[in-house]
Amino acid sequence: MEFFDKLSESLVSAGKDVSQKAKDVSEIAKLKLDIKSKEDYVQKQYEELGRSYYEKHKDEEECEEAEQFFLIREAVEEIERMKAEVLRIQGSAECPKCGAKMPEGAVYCSNCGTKMDDMYEEE
Repeated sequence: MEFFDKLSESLVSAGKDVSQKAKDVSEIAKLKLDIKSKEDYVQKQYEELGRSYYEKHKDEEECEEAEQFFLIREAVEEIERMKAEVLRIQGSAECPKCGAKMPEGAVYCSNCGTKMDDMYEEE
């Protein structure tokens, strides 16, 4: 009987250990997910803060960040040129008001209804 008692104790102990390990793994996974979520939140806040600061100070020529502002403006202009090239190759256009993609030569935007002739005259 002693053998079966020890075996039973060993199995119960092993079961408790496995159960605790499973709980630990689950808790660690949840914590890692929470950490990633908070890191993403902080990153988003940094981006919004930086974007806000940039928008407020981008026209200042005499500031520490003037070179970075210039580089950002250059990159944004290049992105816009590349997007326009993609649209040209696809035979599409983009509504300047809402940004919707439409066939080149469209008279009205199918998304917001803006008359394209009016938009071209404003530019």
